[in-house]
Amino acid sequence: MSADRFEELVGDALDLVPREFAEAINNVVILIEARSAEGRQVLGLYRGIPLTNRDFSNYGGALPDTITIYRDSILGICNSEEEVVHEVAVTVIHEIAHYFGIDDDRLHELGWG
Repeated sequence: MSADRFEELVGDALDLVPREFAEAINNVVILIEARSAEGRQVLGLYRGIPLTNRDFSNYGGALPDTITIYRDSILGICNSEEEVVHEVAVTVIHEIAHYFGIDDDRLHELGWG
């Protein structure tokens, strides 16, 4: 799959986020990289301060949070474009949920693990 097509799928996944949640996302950058620098088999990673942990009295001027989607890691576990579409959507929603303070256990319960 081309890098452009993968990027398009990430955009499509972002379109799945309900509007009220999408409008609440602020100061977040979405990145696409080949693999995690830590060498782990990670599909996506949220780095930042979840909304539930922010102290807005001293949050001003903070660098953006990042959500990184790891293209080669996702492609490596999928056997078809249909599987890639699904895995990208799950990964994007999963990482956005971390921004809102939802932990892995709860995401697995909700089917976004």
